[in-house]
Amino acid sequence: MQTLIDMFISLNEWYWFGFALILVILEIILGTSFFLLWLGMSAATVGVIMLVEPQLSWEYQFIIFAIESIACLLYWNIHLKNNPHKSDLPHLNRRNEQYIGRTVTLLEPIVNGRGKIHVDDSFWRIEGPDLPAGVAVKIVGVDGVVLKVERN
Repeated sequence: MQTLIDMFISLNEWYWFGFALILVILEIILGTSFFLLWLGMSAATVGVIMLVEPQLSWEYQFIIFAIESIACLLYWNIHLKNNPHKSDLPHLNRRNEQYIGRTVTLLEPIVNGRGKIHVDDSFWRIEGPDLPAGVAVKIVGVDGVVLKVERN
């Protein structure tokens, strides 16, 4: 137990800079969406503080690291909420939403508000007004895996 306390007492700026470097390298390797980068920056800040105040006790070093880490992560969380990522392909992994606005011809009639259509290479369940086969319908919405249609 005494050796662990001795290790904490002997902490200097180079331990913090090394810890910061390890965290940044792990961020690059693992791609944790900047989580480890912010922790690495916090560790580097403690290293800079240790350059200015080398006699700072290990307890205060860890307190500064913890407070700065929390502050950086809160800042990043707020930044991400206020600046959401805008994609040029917003429906990329939501295939059914890509079909909204398209017009297709019914191969089978819609009976009791339900039917099927063939779009591209897939068959989709649809809901809409009862219509005979051969009528053009427009896809106006999505409910899970069911496409909502109306007469075009």
